[in-house]
Amino acid sequence: MSTSVVSIRLPDDIKGRLDALSETTGRPTAFYVREAVLEHLDELEWAYAVAARAEAIRRGTEGTRALDDVARELGFDPDELRTESRDDI
Repeated sequence: MSTSVVSIRLPDDIKGRLDALSETTGRPTAFYVREAVLEHLDELEWAYAVAARAEAIRRGTEGTRALDDVARELGFDPDELRTESRDDI
């Protein structure tokens, strides 16, 4: 596997925590930084994609679909869903 180096600045307290964890476990600090990135990268990509799509919808460069159309496509009766929704209030 090919790897690349990334340099980041961390607040002293976070760096201290990483160093302490590294010392306690005998693993390099880079291992924990890599683990944290791998753990959260999917979530970050998803969140930024959602934000970009919302912005595109606001600008009018991306369309939307009516909720009733989506409900029908999924096999639901939109009127029935609205009735059930009101019953929950």
